Amino acid sequence: MSIFAPFDEHSPIVLTVPGLGGSGPSHWQTLWEQSRPDTSRVELGMWDTPHRNAWVTRLDQAIRTAQAPVVLAAHSLGCLAVAWWAELSPQPFGWPVAGALMVAPADVDRPDVKSELAGFAPAPAKPLPFPSITVASRDDPWIGIDRARELAKGWGSFFVDAGPQGHLNAASGIGWWHEGQELLDRVLDAASDRSGRVRTAADARSLLAINATEAAQAHYLGRYA
Repeated sequence: MSIFAPFDEHSPIVLTVPGLGGSGPSHWQTLWEQSRPDTSRVELGMWDTPHRNAWVTRLDQAIRTAQAPVVLAAHSLGCLAVAWWAELSPQPFGWPVAGALMVAPADVDRPDVKSELAGFAPAPAKPLPFPSITVASRDDPWIGIDRARELAKGWGSFFVDAGPQGHLNAASGIGWWHEGQELLDRVLDAASDRSGRVRTAADARSLLAINATEAAQAHYLGRYA
């Protein structure tokens, strides 16, 4: 677990942001919500017929009512909702969103994009105003690894190559996804110091890069660098 106590008033809370169809009972987001007292889901609604502005509005409401710094754990189209929230709701660095774990972002700009995802195009390409890690798989049917790396670069996000693990969802067989938990805790550590003070952008990104590399090395970077 991270350095943050679950009910410390200075601790960030973790909000999961699912993608198209929501996250089922075996998805790592659902398992994290059940096992971590600091974690809950953003109910975006319209899971099968997502609308960009509606999702961004729901996400904004969840962030604004959290009464604590927020770290987002997004998956697939949820990553695009986070990126669009940052585009449409500018914030000072690290507040109220203190960090994000962006997992398997969907490629909404590909020529054969599904109609349900097309409304989120074009993908925002500006740096996110908070430290983040983007994780992608080499055989994800929803995005190519080079495109995922390109998105991460645009977002100013530290990129982790997860190797061939599909869409990093329940079908990938990763269960509770221990490696993802380690990466989430690195985001939490980079987001704020032990007193709850937001780190500077330079300090957060430097710490995130070092810690994310250490967390991923044995599982991902060492095998697929």
